Amino acid sequence: MQIRYIKEPTDLQCGQAVLAMVLGMEVSQIAEAVGHERETTLREMKDTLRRFGAELSGERRQASDKSELPALSLLSLETPRCWHWSLYCEGTFYDPEHGVMEDFPECARKYYWEIKLPAEQSCF
Repeated sequence: MQIRYIKEPTDLQCGQAVLAMVLGMEVSQIAEAVGHERETTLREMKDTLRRFGAELSGERRQASDKSELPALSLLSLETPRCWHWSLYCEGTFYDPEHGVMEDFPECARKYYWEIKLPAEQSCF
């Protein structure tokens, strides 16, 4: 799967940026679909993914190492500043604040949900 990295337009739009990367859309399109440009809730993340044909696993799991992550994962990270949405895809982290990385950004706790895309959306 190819992910086009998107930096969050504001400090409050990490969720919209993650959704835009997963769904192959622009942040402005996601903000319109979510209905705002501020922090997104888990419910909003799930609802938006579902609206565009993707699914998020029902169970939040904790990770200590990237080897525990499914191929495509929504991440909720407790960073030094705040709780933060990020994306993991096939060995690479696409963090809307910190960039493209080989490992987690600095964070105390790491949670994830597996993202499943429809077969026709397996690559953007």
